[in-house]
Amino acid sequence: MARLHVLTLTVSALLVLAQAAQIRWMPLGDSITDYGCWRAWIWERFQKDGHDVNIVGSQVAGEDCNGLAFDRDQEGHPGFQATDIAAKGQLVDWLKQNPAAIVTMHLGTVDILRGMLSGLEVLTALGKLVDQMRDSNPAMRIIVAQLIPLPAMDSEVREFNAAIPGYFADKNSTASPIWVVDQWTNFTSADLYDGIHPSASGDVKIADRFYPALVGAIQSIQGELRA
Repeated sequence: MARLHVLTLTVSALLVLAQAAQIRWMPLGDSITDYGCWRAWIWERFQKDGHDVNIVGSQVAGEDCNGLAFDRDQEGHPGFQATDIAAKGQLVDWLKQNPAAIVTMHLGTVDILRGMLSGLEVLTALGKLVDQMRDSNPAMRIIVAQLIPLPAMDSEVREFNAAIPGYFADKNSTASPIWVVDQWTNFTSADLYDGIHPSASGDVKIADRFYPALVGAIQSIQGELRA
């Protein structure tokens, strides 16, 4: 798993953080990114913790998340396969429309569910998407999720998730660091409302697991701004 960047903050550093430019985050994925409230819970924590983040994307979420007036932009596309997004260059256009400093990527579920491709092909597609992110922004901070469970294809998801840390460790770089986030461990059937998509408890778990990596990415960007 890629190493998180940890900062020890002095009072003066906190002042610098407060003055730092707004950071643009693109949540990228399929319906698991589009549906639910996990992005809302992350946005709410950004506000509480003083992180000035603009969530970007060509799609707009429609859920009512306890009446929270959160930033609804995102790049979740129901039914989209990682392999198609990479091959068609769709992410290239999405990032042109909405440049980002950070991308979180939870992709591969649809590819695996349709059973038409090997895990290696899907992993290679994710790697190509990382390359496209870096073409858009050579300093892109990238957060890759190990998939939430898919009970109908349990062994395939386990195998795919097991391959992710090593594959992305090889693609990690100082200029454009990668974090791998485990969204699978202790994610139970109660955290899925239909065997595929997260329930309310699943949304909380996804938010809780993405959030530390997002903060690490934010702090690494702000560290460069201070340098």
